[in-house]
Amino acid sequence: MDSLNTPTLFFRHNRPLHTLWLESQAWFCAHELGRLSGHFFDEHCMRKLDPDQYRTVQLLRYGKYQETTMVSESGAYTLLAHHHVPENRHLRWWLTHEVVAVLRDRQADGVEDAPRLGQMCWPGGRSATLLYWQSEPWVRMREMPVVLAGEVEQLPQVEKRKLSWRECAQRALRMHGV
Repeated sequence: MDSLNTPTLFFRHNRPLHTLWLESQAWFCAHELGRLSGHFFDEHCMRKLDPDQYRTVQLLRYGKYQETTMVSESGAYTLLAHHHVPENRHLRWWLTHEVVAVLRDRQADGVEDAPRLGQMCWPGGRSATLLYWQSEPWVRMREMPVVLAGEVEQLPQVEKRKLSWRECAQRALRMHGV
């Protein structure tokens, strides 16, 4: 593929995953997917896939365009099943319910008030999944420690020592207009 592609970047356990939405399907950087799954996905691994499950594209990674091997969503699930590790169940769930859902929602030209997924990111690779509904961002309760940790890092050092967890949560909610 000759065109240049700008990816959507996701983080899991402080590790990046460059993704693309091409031809109505999700594609993942094979190298980074392998790193997340605990395996190195090289050319030998790619031969286990059908030709339509992987491709090489010019992808913007770390500030420059590089030839990058990408695997489709079905190719990713095939590789995860082939190289079974118990953690891969959680990785598969994350890919399906968060990464692919966000990529798909970004492409939808639906109604403005329709619920859609998004992401809130902080420097250092932390992110939290958001649900945008009725023009408001909603955060899952299980994501709140990540959100609050991001807010605490933005406070001056003197204030960090003074605030309790409850005070920090209240401040974060006020800052986001909740």
